[in-house]
Amino acid sequence: MKVTKAQAQANRAHVVETASTLFRERGYDGVGVADLMAAAGFTHGGFYKHFRSKTDLMAESAACGIAQTIALTASVDPSEFVQHYLSREHRDNRATGCTMAALGGDAARQPEAVRATFAAGIDSLLAALRPTGASPDDAEAVQARAKSLDILAHVVGAIVMSRACPDDSPLADEFLAACRDSILASLTPPVSPCATACTPVRKRGTD
Repeated sequence: MKVTKAQAQANRAHVVETASTLFRERGYDGVGVADLMAAAGFTHGGFYKHFRSKTDLMAESAACGIAQTIALTASVDPSEFVQHYLSREHRDNRATGCTMAALGGDAARQPEAVRATFAAGIDSLLAALRPTGASPDDAEAVQARAKSLDILAHVVGAIVMSRACPDDSPLADEFLAACRDSILASLTPPVSPCATACTPVRKRGTD
């Protein structure tokens, strides 16, 4: 039976989603094309009907995974994002977690097409975190982008270091807790001393 164009597109999207999950779980070098296609429910030979190379699929699946992170991030405030990102649940579920944390180290060793996808995805995430209505060139937006860059580097690094430790290691949890507390504290506006100490004092005889 001939596969329709719509079905072919759906099959391709399914392979990309399957690859996104498997690559996050096992790394780019830990998944072969044959295993990947079998996991998606297709034959090895069908791969080249959709993709020119494994590198093309790596780039496309990275974009897919990062888009999932952006979609989740857009619906929460920075504090919620940090609390979820630096949770044990995220740390332990690499296959469904952030692509940047799961594959950032692998991506650094891959062809430019893969690294360019990561860079574009990170820029898109930073844009999603930009305050509503702010121009990218506003001084406030530039400062907000720098803050978002700092938070993103901090949370990704914390997950990578935590995952490098044994699952039952106290150090794995220490990384998450220490970085989570530090970032959340930086997101809390400082209380001005004048808010509590600088109350007006009336002079006698002025009433």
